[in-house]
Amino acid sequence: MKKIILFFIVFLMITGSSCNLRAEEVLLNIDEAVGLALRQNRDILLKAEDVKIAQSKISEAQAGFFPTLDFTASRVSTMDYYAKSIPETKTQTTLKQYIYKGGKTVASVSRDKYSLKAQEALLDKTKLETVLNVKKAFYTLLLALDYVRLNAAILTNSTEHLIMLKKRYDKGETSRQDILNVQSSLANAKEAYRASLNQVASGQELLNNILYLDKDAKIIPEGEFIYDEKEFAFDKAFLKAIQDRPEIKQYTAQEQADKKSIEVAKASARPSVYASWDYYSRSNASLTFTPGKGWQDYSVVGITFSWPVFDGWATKAKVDQAIADLKQTQLFKDKTVKDIALELKQAYLDLKGSFVKIDASKAEVDLYRDTFQTAKDKYKVGMLSSLDLDDISLGYRVSIFNYKQALYNYTIASESFVKATGGIQ
Repeated sequence: MKKIILFFIVFLMITGSSCNLRAEEVLLNIDEAVGLALRQNRDILLKAEDVKIAQSKISEAQAGFFPTLDFTASRVSTMDYYAKSIPETKTQTTLKQYIYKGGKTVASVSRDKYSLKAQEALLDKTKLETVLNVKKAFYTLLLALDYVRLNAAILTNSTEHLIMLKKRYDKGETSRQDILNVQSSLANAKEAYRASLNQVASGQELLNNILYLDKDAKIIPEGEFIYDEKEFAFDKAFLKAIQDRPEIKQYTAQEQADKKSIEVAKASARPSVYASWDYYSRSNASLTFTPGKGWQDYSVVGITFSWPVFDGWATKAKVDQAIADLKQTQLFKDKTVKDIALELKQAYLDLKGSFVKIDASKAEVDLYRDTFQTAKDKYKVGMLSSLDLDDISLGYRVSIFNYKQALYNYTIASESFVKATGGIQ
């Protein structure tokens, strides 16, 4: 009879699961999953590219410290003015070096260096969030697989009860109402089993998406829930969060970058000084009315001073925009500090609550273990039927699952608390 029941459950697994039977199975532990995400997650890779762009902008700004060299050449022909067409070739080579630009170059380099720090902080933030999402998805899938196994056991037990009741009904030892009740329980068990299979499929899809694995890959998580009893002090954690959270570093760097942006905007209204050397070469003398032949070369060296006296208040508008950006960044920073405090407090409360659930569920496991051991002793001497023993065994398995669920809640709360503080404790 049990072979028939097992065949029925396998049939449900085949028809109820949305996973492709030919899908490649990928065995992963939590460290491998995190490492894979850090290498392949597109959000992280995008932020890494933003860091490279910020590095290039520093080089772009530093170019203002170096001279520029330009070369221009042209070939023209004057027609219908002289008796014949007069061709002329001109070249110009210009070397220019800014001596003073109102402090714009220095401020631009400093601004872009702070912007780079802000982008690096954003990359760290994305990594923290991705690692937490990977761990949540991984442990959720691990628990979902346990839930499938538990529901399979419940389904087997319900089926055995129905078979036993039908035999008793045929002998007139039970009522039809009892059979209907068990059939209802069996239907609920089937639905719960199918739902748990869907949870596994959904969890695998989520983890696949985070890790950017092939859509047909079937992840098999390897690991277990571990209860690591360690103290979590809220005050120390908050100080660590203010110091280590990437968001704080991001807005601190952005605040400095915005201050430098104000200096860049102000530089537009300041004078500039540059030295230049121009070398000209022409194929004929254009200074006389009679066209000549040959090349005439000369050079011009000079220093140019320029001061934009009035630009229609364009510089003032740029400065006002930069000041508004600075104020906006400061407001975001203040808001982020409060958001971090709230996030940390919620994670701390969830963590404390998980301790209580672990203690309660552990006591429940001890109780059911003792009951199950007593039942096995009775079964050995014929005082208990195999179905009754299976009922008690199922209760013991449910208590173990509840304990794992409490450990799951603790694990998620612990990882959320670590993320809220800005990294590993």
